[in-house]
Amino acid sequence: MHAARIAELLRPFLGPANGRFKPALSEAKGLTTNDLACISTYIDLLIRWNARVNLTAIRDPESIVTRHFGESFFAAQHLFPTRVGTAAPGCPAERSSAAARAPDMSALAHSGRAALQRRATGKEEIPALAPAAAASDQQPTTNDRHTLADLGSGAGFPGLPIKLWAPEIALTLIESNHKKAAFLREVARALTLTDVNIQAARAETLTAAAFDVVTLRAVERFAATLPIAARLVAPGGRLALLISAAQLDQARASLPRFSWTTPKPIPLSDSRVLIVAHRPSEPNL
Repeated sequence: MHAARIAELLRPFLGPANGRFKPALSEAKGLTTNDLACISTYIDLLIRWNARVNLTAIRDPESIVTRHFGESFFAAQHLFPTRVGTAAPGCPAERSSAAARAPDMSALAHSGRAALQRRATGKEEIPALAPAAAASDQQPTTNDRHTLADLGSGAGFPGLPIKLWAPEIALTLIESNHKKAAFLREVARALTLTDVNIQAARAETLTAAAFDVVTLRAVERFAATLPIAARLVAPGGRLALLISAAQLDQARASLPRFSWTTPKPIPLSDSRVLIVAHRPSEPNL
């Protein structure tokens, strides 16, 4: 998809975090030409992999931009309203066609067989970082760097677009489905993203109170998953939910000790909202 069309579709989602948004004529506010190239590469990958691996029920490229990328960048600009740090790595055109190849199904099959064997022998392991997704010397190393976990990441939303928006964060994508995790690694490689950790594991097995921000979007069994997500939030951290307005009361009732922001309606949606919950600073909830 052409960068200009992507920018046009994303304009409604990328106004300032505070106040009214007056869209620019030629670009989505806050996104660079490089960001748009990365999004285009991502879309190509998603469409090609989706033909073999069920990553998303949305097949139309423009709907992918508005529903998946739009919601994700809407969350990104509210969680990280000021873009800081170095720009995201480049996504040159010559990489895009190669990166958007169809998935290597033999590799996926091998991964699936290996996973079944590990489970059978009781030696299930969390896969290591893909080489291109490992930490880089260019990434911030200070203690105030934000850590963000995207629970039930699926096709990578909202986690990967948030990483494009805020490349300085340390991102963990939690996705127990090994084929989907393989797709996430491929996207991280294609976009040359660094400090991205793919955890092909159930969230219940991860260290509690480990992340400054945890995101949750479009997951099954919301009532059961929400406490698991909250468990991962560090004291003083934030839990960001992209949910239906009908789920707000359930979310607040499930986590009464969290403090909740005012829900923010997601543009171009009749019912979906972004709401952020803050965990108290004391260690024991």
